[in-house]
Amino acid sequence: MKKTIEELLGTPYWIIDILPFQVPADSQGQYFAVADYFLQEEQLAAVKQKHIHLILKLNCYRDITIDDEAEINPSPKRVAGEMQKRYLYIRTGDSMILSEPDDTHMTVFNPDAQLLELIRTLASGEGLYVWQPAV
Repeated sequence: MKKTIEELLGTPYWIIDILPFQVPADSQGQYFAVADYFLQEEQLAAVKQKHIHLILKLNCYRDITIDDEAEINPSPKRVAGEMQKRYLYIRTGDSMILSEPDDTHMTVFNPDAQLLELIRTLASGEGLYVWQPAV
């Protein structure tokens, strides 16, 4: 039985990000200033384009659906447009990727080992990183 979005939100997750790992709370760098820079319209648009590319490339290997819709493999144009304008739950098997239009990361919930490796490879090709947050 396929898990619901609510069930998937409670499963182990990984982050697809512009940074290679979680920034420690006691970091001496200027994380918040850098984060604010990347959240500016031009930089955020460039990051979001990387997210879109990753999802579309993933769709070459895996079926995807949006939210809980029945349509399998919506058009690339539709996926890209939806990712740019709203929170989107991208389902693939018993896993899910949460894409937020106003953030520099995506969250992958409940990936199996094969999916996680595929996402790592695709993320690397886009200059992104995949890491699991500290508990």
